[in-house]
Amino acid sequence: MPAFSSRRFFLKSALAAGCALAVPPLFAAEEAPIFRISLAQWSLHRELKGGKLDNLDFAKVAKEEFGIDAIEYVNQFFKDKAKDEGYLGQMKQRAADLGVKSVLIMVDGEGALGDADTKKRAQTVDNHKKWVEAAAFLGCHAVRVNAQSSGSFEEQIERAADGLRQLTEFAEGHNLSVIVENHGGLSSNGTWLSSVMQKVDHPHCGTLPDFGNFRIQGDEWYDRYKGVEELMPFAHAVSAKSHDFDDNGNETRTDYTRMMKIVLDAGYRGYVGIEYEGSQIPEREGIQKTKALLERVRTELTPAYS
Repeated sequence: MPAFSSRRFFLKSALAAGCALAVPPLFAAEEAPIFRISLAQWSLHRELKGGKLDNLDFAKVAKEEFGIDAIEYVNQFFKDKAKDEGYLGQMKQRAADLGVKSVLIMVDGEGALGDADTKKRAQTVDNHKKWVEAAAFLGCHAVRVNAQSSGSFEEQIERAADGLRQLTEFAEGHNLSVIVENHGGLSSNGTWLSSVMQKVDHPHCGTLPDFGNFRIQGDEWYDRYKGVEELMPFAHAVSAKSHDFDDNGNETRTDYTRMMKIVLDAGYRGYVGIEYEGSQIPEREGIQKTKALLERVRTELTPAYS
């Protein structure tokens, strides 16, 4: 279980045994939820790209409109600010003022960590380091990266594992984890990505299983339930991808109850990030529907997993 995952703590009375029988406890025991909900910034990518929402207001929208107190950033929405401590300071302060936790930064566009060219691979590792530093500054626990590579099945395992280990060793010095999302290509093959994790074999390197990103290429898809099950032993975060909903509020591509049982059966008790990616309804409505679905599933499953 990752160190940052939520644990259940119980308050214990400091009263002597004899007094405890006569005096009621001052505080009621309270269990943590079986999982917590965060909001991935990509859920609002159209608003952000269209200029309708500023990156600096993301924490405010998450908390005040959706009642969500944990957020996951996407680097492309503040691409040129990785080393801008003044700007990052504003992000950090706004989140802190609202009681919002910065969970992670999703990093794209910095090269292939499994590049066949060792020099390019090393450059990609260096390109990611500024985001590790930014994530540490913001108080995140991880950066999400891609395990892009080329070559045969086995060659890509070796190359991706090498790049990931280099970056992970740097991130460890900042008390951060490097986590890989199933994000197309062989990374969407659960067997391949779990093999990469075994090859890296580092406690600060893990996965971010995404419920929906299991298209390998073209019409080739990997079974999403099998994939999540294979990736959960290494999970440091989870992404609840959603697209469309039926009249009962269920996601039409993923059985959330089945999926969350897989997540919880693996012992995971951390954040589950809403990542609405549909186009049939407005983004904010999609976020609300995904949150309502996760809350309903959490209520249903709590008796079995408490």
